[in-house]
Amino acid sequence: MSAGNGFFFVLFVYEYMSTCPELDQTGCQWIYVVYFLSWKIFKMCLLFSLVMDQDYESRLLRQINIQENASPVKAIAGVRALTPTNSPLSSPSKHGDRFIPSRAGANWSVNFHRINEIEKSHNQNRKTKDGTTDNNNKADGLAYSALLKNELLGAGIDKVQDPQSEDRRLQTSTPVKRSLFSYSVSAKRALPEEDGNAVSPYSLSPVSSNSQKLLRSPRKPTRKISKIPFKVLDAPELQDDFYLNLVDWSSLNVLSVGLGTCVYLWSACTSQVTRLCDLSVEGDSVTSVGWSERGNLVAVGTHKGYVQIWDAAAGKKLSVLEGHTARVGALAWNADQLSSGSRDRVILQRDIRAPPLQSERRLQGHRQEVCGLKWSTDHQLLASGGNDNKLLVWNHSSVLPVQQYTEHLAAVKAIAWSPHQHGLLASGGGTADRCIRFWNTLTGQPLQCTDTGSQVCNLAWSKHTNELVSTHGYSQNQILVWKYPSLTQVAKLTGHSYRVLYLAMSPDGEAIVTGAGDETLRFWNVFSKMRSTKESVSVLNLFTRIR
Repeated sequence: MSAGNGFFFVLFVYEYMSTCPELDQTGCQWIYVVYFLSWKIFKMCLLFSLVMDQDYESRLLRQINIQENASPVKAIAGVRALTPTNSPLSSPSKHGDRFIPSRAGANWSVNFHRINEIEKSHNQNRKTKDGTTDNNNKADGLAYSALLKNELLGAGIDKVQDPQSEDRRLQTSTPVKRSLFSYSVSAKRALPEEDGNAVSPYSLSPVSSNSQKLLRSPRKPTRKISKIPFKVLDAPELQDDFYLNLVDWSSLNVLSVGLGTCVYLWSACTSQVTRLCDLSVEGDSVTSVGWSERGNLVAVGTHKGYVQIWDAAAGKKLSVLEGHTARVGALAWNADQLSSGSRDRVILQRDIRAPPLQSERRLQGHRQEVCGLKWSTDHQLLASGGNDNKLLVWNHSSVLPVQQYTEHLAAVKAIAWSPHQHGLLASGGGTADRCIRFWNTLTGQPLQCTDTGSQVCNLAWSKHTNELVSTHGYSQNQILVWKYPSLTQVAKLTGHSYRVLYLAMSPDGEAIVTGAGDETLRFWNVFSKMRSTKESVSVLNLFTRIR
């Protein structure tokens, strides 16, 4: 049924109802029902006819475009005439009431990638900004936390620990039992001198006396370690061999370096370089160097198994020690005694003042090459590390090791005795181990272990603070500064492109020098000269209690 036919049908029904008087009530009701349905059918047919006319919209748009092209000025004037200035909401518009943004000129792929770049640059700027204020924020957070504990819980904290100290927890006294949601007046008011958490009635401060002490306590400035070396020296022919020890720093501030067949001395005071010896005439090469404690003698280990003793000031060779059948890769001085470790798995101890055969002691305990040797600070124990993954401890009275540690899974070259705690020994493993382990040589028990993620090449303790530095090889080639005993990383230094195989410390204990296969020596300021106010003292060390 079309729209016109429906309309005439509705008119017919209406006229019939109005002109037929003989219809009863029931008939009239039916007529009204038919009339109502007819009217609904008419409206549906009208809407259907408009929808089904597919060319209606295109014809309407074509007509509007023709009018606009014919007289654009007139069309604009007409639109302005139809749009009053006082009522823009009620104005008729051909565009309707919806706002559809134009996205024709937007390049979404380019903008999407630019968003990521902007976020990355913003994050980098925020990281660099946060890195400079990270330590200050930690200190402020600790102080604020202590203040809240004092006022709310009665903790009685009057001092905040260093954020980088080994104990990050706030040292609190026995907390006072206090209900936060009840109010009671005590019969006897405690004096401020008696109760640190009480607030004096004559005080102008709203916080307790302990909190006042906390706020008045001076803040320790955070130590900043430069991540850039303050000096870089070229070291041509510096070998990339894990089992050698070619760099050492004397107590007279002279650095000795083994380069190929020669040993060079560099004075840190005058920056003067001198060549001490050249083994190319003998057909030999340098495999290790080591200064005596006084700094006047330097021992040179060779590839053929000899140990030469040189007077550094005079540039004169004093003696040649024989006994090894393979290269000497490790040297350690103990006053006038010199210990040497070789690939022949033997450790020889000799007194340079006596004939070699009379003072010689042979220590046999390793099954592979000896690559690490260090005497304890009290000159009583010798620690040796080998390619057999063993760490052995020797004394003066026995030719057999008094302690043996086998927890490492790779060669043990990095060895260091703590100058702050008696009997504390640190050791590091190679590529398959990557761990730094700490041992109590007084009881023979392991203490702590941390996985560094890379090959541990060298270890050295600070002379003034309870910290140590480690150098690493595969695969990160980094230098790490650790806080003991918390084993938190104080700093991470990078710059070498090869394994950092060599390490030595300056006589003042402030700077270190590192060497690598990239044929460079880099000098770093990592330790402070100020001695820590609180050092861990071993209870088992009886010498610390002697006045």
